[in-house]
Amino acid sequence: MANHSATKKDVRQATKRRDRNRYYGKTTRNAIRDLKTLEEQKAYDEKLPTIVSQIDKLAKRGIIHKNKAANLKSKLAKHVAVKQVVKKK
Repeated sequence: MANHSATKKDVRQATKRRDRNRYYGKTTRNAIRDLKTLEEQKAYDEKLPTIVSQIDKLAKRGIIHKNKAANLKSKLAKHVAVKQVVKKK
């Protein structure tokens, strides 16, 4: 356990940050999962920009790597495009 007051404060701050980062990451993962289960094209068009924004914020805050953010956004865009093609047939 930490002995110095500054170290104790750092432990408190790290705990707070970890909890906050976990919350943001989990919320985004749930939003991605929900988007993939949608059936309507209109719902895709409404939700995709907000989820992409969430992913960008995670990368900006350093919760996920910028390349992972790019991969997630790319996969989501492909998923939405495939759903559009399937719906048109």
